[in-house]
Parts: sequence; C-alpha cells; structure tokens
Amino acid sequence: MSDASASDAIVRHVLCARPEGLKRMAYRQWGPPHGDAPAVICVHGLSRNAHDFDHLGAALAEAGRRSLAPDVLGRGESEWLTDSSGYQLPYYIGDMTPLIGRATAPKDMDQVDWVGTSMGGLIAMLLAASPVSPIRRLVLNDIGPFIPKAALERIAEYTTAPEPTFASPEEAEAHYREIHADFGPMTDRDWADLTRHSIVQREDGPGWLRHHDPGIGDPMKGQEQADTDLWGLWGLIRCPVLVLRGVRSDVLTQETAAQMAERHPDCTVHEVPDVGHAPMFTTPEINRLVVDFLSG
Repeated sequence: MSDASASDAIVRHVLCARPEGLKRMAYRQWGPPHGDAPAVICVHGLSRNAHDFDHLGAALAEAGRRSLAPDVLGRGESEWLTDSSGYQLPYYIGDMTPLIGRATAPKDMDQVDWVGTSMGGLIAMLLAASPVSPIRRLVLNDIGPFIPKAALERIAEYTTAPEPTFASPEEAEAHYREIHADFGPMTDRDWADLTRHSIVQREDGPGWLRHHDPGIGDPMKGQEQADTDLWGLWGLIRCPVLVLRGVRSDVLTQETAAQMAERHPDCTVHEVPDVGHAPMFTTPEINRLVVDFLSG
C-alpha cells in the first residue's frame, strides 16, 4: 500500500461514556462517506492500534466500502482512563455503541460488518451473540470461543511487564520484530510502519515509549489465568463468519477452529501459513479474502 493510501484515511472521534466521564475515542475512516453496503468496523488486539488496518482499509475503499477502525481507549490517539480497571471487555462493548451509531447513520442502516483481531474479535462475538445483533458479517482474526490458559499467561506476562524505553526508533523496531515475530513474514517497510505507529516520544526526557497506556494490562495483574470457554456464546451467533487462523497460533488452536466450523452453520476457516498470533493485514491475498467475504 502506498503512502497516499494510508493518508487517505480521515481521523475522527466519538465520545464514550465511562463512570469517570466522557472519553474521546479516535478512529480512522476510509472509503466513501455513503454507500449501499454496510460500513465495516475493524477493531485491533489488546496492545495494538487502528493502524493495523491501514492496508485493509485501503483495500476496502478500493472496493467502494467505508470502514472505521478505532484506537480503543488507552491506545494510540484515544484518551487514557484514570481508572485502569475500566480496561475490560464489558466496558469496551459500551465504547463501541457510539462508533456503531456513527457507522450506521449515513444510510440509516441497523447493521455493520466487523473485522476483529484477538480482543477486537472477542468484542465482536459478544455483540454478535446479542438477540439484536448489530453485525451482519463477521471476520474473526485468530480468536475464538476457547483460549487456552497458557496463551493467556503469555499475553498477561507481556502486557503487565514494565514499560520499556527505547533510545531510538531503530531500537524499538528491533523490539517489535522480536516480540511480534508471530505476526509472520512482513517486509522491512511493514516493520518500519508498525513501529512508527506503535511508539511515541517521551515528554519528560529522551527516548521513545510504546503508544498506549501502561495500565491496559492492570486488570490482568495478580490474577491466576484459566482457560476461557465461550462456547455457549458461540452457539448464539448466527451471522456468517470467516475465521483467519495463524497456523502457529497458541491462542486459536487448530482443534478450536475446527470445532467453530462444525458448530456454526455458516463458518469458514482459513489458515494463514508461517504465522502465529495474529495474522496482519499487510498482504493483498489476505485483504482480498476479507473484501470478498464481506461482499457476500
């Protein structure tokens, strides 16, 4: 994707109601302001941000689709919370309400399509299982209704670790290449872009920090992890689902992905080679797969 495609995104925000007051949640928007097809909401993983969908947003725009990708509160350009206990799924679901309203307003539609990576997929499953679901078609990127304890322990260890300070963007890139090696084969340009959108210069001294609130992992601190079992929720989802799974993923196992297809009347699983948790939307092949599925 060219620089021009990335810069075509419009950055806006919605207000999310929290116990501590209204918080601004930024989002990136691609594509036409109106269209006959539902808008696509794209939501990132636990410690990521909206730029993970720059390539996909451009591909959807080329197909005439409007898409919106938020920086979930505490990440990227969105506001941080004063009370870090609010960094949990039930609150995130509420935060999506104004974004869904913004996405459905131009054509007075009542549904959106959804692409969710990891945490973004968990949010989507909870919404899609609602008796009045706002989701028409759903792409789950390396997430499912069962997450093994060992994978959650690995995520908790990374998310709750002390925040590193990088002496330079180059040092930060080396860090991301190591900890996100499971994102799979990416070009040097992809890694440079990922790093550029994942760090921010310190205001209180030299160096660079990760561009999110260090408190996003606080709800996981001191908690003994256990398997997450949401199969009951999965049984309530009726919309068509495309599941993307990294073949090396420890979060979405091959067994879980197979059961998802068996238990859902309209679920397709696509395995992405040479990738763990989670596939990135940096290749035309994956983006074309998603665009074609959402065109159904």
